[in-house]
Amino acid sequence: MPERSVVAQPGVVSGARRAAGTMFAALYGELVPHAWRDPDSELDAYSMFYHRSIAMGWLDDTSAGGGIEDSMRRAPGLWGTNDAGWAHPLAAAKAGLISWFQVGASAVADDRPLPVQPFLRCAADATARAGTPTLSAVQLLLPVQGLDPASRPPYAPVPAVLTVPWFAERDPEARTPVEVNINSGRDPAIPAIAQQLTDHLGRLDQDVFTCGSHGVAGQDAVIPPPLDDRFWNGPPLHGVVLRGELVEWSCDAVGWLAEAVADCAAHLGIRAPLLFTVTRTTVGPAGGR
Repeated sequence: MPERSVVAQPGVVSGARRAAGTMFAALYGELVPHAWRDPDSELDAYSMFYHRSIAMGWLDDTSAGGGIEDSMRRAPGLWGTNDAGWAHPLAAAKAGLISWFQVGASAVADDRPLPVQPFLRCAADATARAGTPTLSAVQLLLPVQGLDPASRPPYAPVPAVLTVPWFAERDPEARTPVEVNINSGRDPAIPAIAQQLTDHLGRLDQDVFTCGSHGVAGQDAVIPPPLDDRFWNGPPLHGVVLRGELVEWSCDAVGWLAEAVADCAAHLGIRAPLLFTVTRTTVGPAGGR
């Protein structure tokens, strides 16, 4: 049996930490419906996402109805499902919204990142039940206020770095140019730490995302989110855009980067939700999952 250099550690939530907050994902691009799908189908994005979350063991249903004994028998998980859909009344015209998903993220263990990778996995799987997606952008609301950088253990100051080996075996030609917009809404906090944030990401032992340049970005540089401003201190007035390459164009890679950015921002003093948008800047091989 080969040696293993990484020792598994238990995920522990300190004390009675409250839930992390609202996490939201919007997938943009094109969706080709499955040929066998009934065009009049009332396929429910919420139901698909909910049942996929249960199947993967990621749904937190401890708060679902019943008495104390019932809730004790239910499994704690990464999130509770709030809402989802294919269209949204607040979606920008011609933005190409395919689907959206909203959850209440559970408290984050000290040595774990925000669960963005599994969240996007469930979102992509639910979307793929309706058709074949080709993604042009992924937008997320990250509840950075639910992270406590002071509680991070020495072996996991930015927990997402522990999963970098997942991306080691990949096609070298899969690297994809992207723009990453990180926005703090009405608060100018993110532009104020743009250089520190870029430096912090650059010091991580990873090649999932390589940053070539960064600059301040205003409201016109980001897709207007299909999300009520009251959820996150919107609208997206103050942001920074990072230009670089992802190791591959996938929800896994986008989710990993979102997890790393959230922890880096928390380390730099951000204590509010961030709108995080990754846009593919060149057309490459088809795909979106």
